Amino acid sequence: MSVLPLDDLRVVELGQLLAGPFCGQLLGDFGAEIIKVEDPGRGDPMRQWGREKPYGLSLWWPVVARNKKSVTCDLRTPEGQRLVRRLVAESDVLLENFRPGTLERWGLSPAELHAINPRLVITRVTGFGQTGPYASRAGYGSIGEAMGGIRYVTGDPDRPPSRVGISLGDSLAATHACVGTLVALHQRERGGKGQVVDSAIYEAVLAMMESLVPEWQQASYQRERTGPVLPNVSPSNVYPTKDGDSILLAANQDSVFARLARVMDRPDLAADARYATHGARGEHMAELDELIAAWTAGFPAEDLLRTLHEGGVPAGRIYTAADMFADPHFAAREAIVRVSHPEFGELAMHNVMPKLSATPGAVRSAGPALGQHNDEVYRGLLGLTSEELSDLAGKGVI
Repeated sequence: MSVLPLDDLRVVELGQLLAGPFCGQLLGDFGAEIIKVEDPGRGDPMRQWGREKPYGLSLWWPVVARNKKSVTCDLRTPEGQRLVRRLVAESDVLLENFRPGTLERWGLSPAELHAINPRLVITRVTGFGQTGPYASRAGYGSIGEAMGGIRYVTGDPDRPPSRVGISLGDSLAATHACVGTLVALHQRERGGKGQVVDSAIYEAVLAMMESLVPEWQQASYQRERTGPVLPNVSPSNVYPTKDGDSILLAANQDSVFARLARVMDRPDLAADARYATHGARGEHMAELDELIAAWTAGFPAEDLLRTLHEGGVPAGRIYTAADMFADPHFAAREAIVRVSHPEFGELAMHNVMPKLSATPGAVRSAGPALGQHNDEVYRGLLGLTSEELSDLAGKGVI
């Protein structure tokens, strides 16, 4: 295996569910040693999440906990808190997504941790951030999605706000937390000291909202739900086919629309004042969509896609998981990998991205068993004796 670019970093992950652990997953994908600290006997609730449970096991856990080591530790006990302090002394990053004030109650505040290890980067993921009047509120990803603006604009205009079928807010906050962690580590190499990375779910969602804020501030324009299209971006929609399928076609740029017009054998459309510019097409979106739909409905999906691709027009099917497994492009780029698992055998999951040309990341292991690495970490890294480990286990600390 090639050198992993983050294999000189050690991360202590105290979080649970997705908002913190997905950040740990991203860092672990590129080689960071992720020591995940879990409650004895229970572990991260993600071990039980998911609709399908072959062998009674979550299919969510092996993904979000991939490339991680699991140790058990009761953080509510003085002995458990002492173990975390010892881990922090040997680590580069502490990652957590508890409600603000929780670490402080446990004697693990940033000031106390930096007194132990001034170079430590402390990454904190919460619903509303570490400061402000909402900081102490419980905050799940769905609430952050609503407050950050994406829920209001998602769905059909004649229905209440919808959601995407994944935990988008959690994943966005974790992704921004990962970026912040890497930035803080880079700055540490310049200044020698660590700092706190404060990633709020609602702000991570807000960061993806494009021009929504200045549109309201400058023009009092409020984006609304528009179903499968974006306001004034046309053509970019789902269109029917002769065999009852549907394809997504995006030709909203002037030059691309001209290519679509040629493919449709209607070059006159690109010169028509109603469709010649981006703004004009946006104003006449409905009639243009009807015109294109009438054309696409005359072709089977495969023939239509072939024609569009040969003409340089972006188009494609809306994939399900089954489509991904069958697609040769997914296979050629190894977008899906299979990982060895003690119960599932070969377990398929999405691969690491982005792809690095010289030092790519890798999925080295699926999510571990609870406490699988207690001996390796507590004895090997911290030097605890067998007697100390037995005492801690007897007290329920590990």
